Amino acid sequence: MVARANRRTHTEVLNNLLEKAGVQGYLTTADLLEAVPEFDWERLDVILSLLRCQGVDVLEVESEEPIGDPDLGENLDDFVAANDVIGLYLKEMARVPLLSMQEEFSLARKIEAAKTANYELRRGGLSPTERSALESEIQEGQAAREHLIKANTRLVVSIAKRYLGRGLPFLDLIQEGNLGLMKAVEKYDYRRGFRFSTYATWWIRQTITRAIADQSRTIRLPVHMSDLIRKMYKCAHDLEQNLGREPTVRELADAMQLSLKKLQWIRKISWVPVSLESPLNDDEDSELGMFVEDELNPAPMQSVYQSLLREKIREVLDTLPAREAHVLRLRFGLIDGHVYTLEELGQKFGLTRERIRQIESKALRRLRNPQQAGQLRDYL
Repeated sequence: MVARANRRTHTEVLNNLLEKAGVQGYLTTADLLEAVPEFDWERLDVILSLLRCQGVDVLEVESEEPIGDPDLGENLDDFVAANDVIGLYLKEMARVPLLSMQEEFSLARKIEAAKTANYELRRGGLSPTERSALESEIQEGQAAREHLIKANTRLVVSIAKRYLGRGLPFLDLIQEGNLGLMKAVEKYDYRRGFRFSTYATWWIRQTITRAIADQSRTIRLPVHMSDLIRKMYKCAHDLEQNLGREPTVRELADAMQLSLKKLQWIRKISWVPVSLESPLNDDEDSELGMFVEDELNPAPMQSVYQSLLREKIREVLDTLPAREAHVLRLRFGLIDGHVYTLEELGQKFGLTRERIRQIESKALRRLRNPQQAGQLRDYL
């Protein structure tokens, strides 16, 4: 069953790549990394083999991310306020020169050698000379790892800029991207022929998008739902550009090949909660909650109306004999909200149900007097 599912997945990915190759005339390593949703070297090897059988050329090209921008720190002025921490961080990262493909491979080999040396060191049974040599290799590997990370930090910043305005501060985006970069260093295999910067781009994007899905919303959404919401917004934008107007819900559903009910559900879960304490603008102290109707409590006018009505009912009942007024108050729940039955009132007063009914009827007849009824008619 699993193998059959994998074959279906491979076929789907292969068809998408072949379609793209038909348009471009070739594929890039970046295209391959984008096509595989959950990165797996073995799975990628299968896809590569299938592409070669179809005669498709796969080229290694420079990353599309502007990692070599020498003025990266200045370009960020549009995205963040002047901040010494950010400025110093970017300035420090800009000092590390960009790496060529051969330099990336060389550093990756040192990192791998350090892993092997660490394994041998833990096995023990080594002479002082052998131990010293292994420790030296481990130190070189640690230095190579640090160098590879620092040399690609500008790549993290470039990718993080694309996700501004999605609910996470810029520094948080950089931090999450750095975690993805370190993950890429751990998993990178230079023997596959991919540039590290191309491979790292996939991991950086993955960690940033996952962090946005986990942290940016009050109500967390699964990653695949966040992707679907972004697809909906992009599709709506494209339709608006083509149609010259905002697309209807039906047009958007047709473009996304979804049912109308499914699209409406996606639109509903895409809503972002807003705090009632959110200020309306910077100049006033008014908050959003001041302008939202409280549906749980009555409106001020309704409260005044109810208060006046209760007072008028009290005045009218006070004109009745005490026992009749008390029976009506209990019968209609005017004391504690509990509406007493004739049986309950009979037990309470030591009278029969019929006698209580007679007292109630007599009291209501008194209230039907035009003078008494007129005082309450204005509230109907």
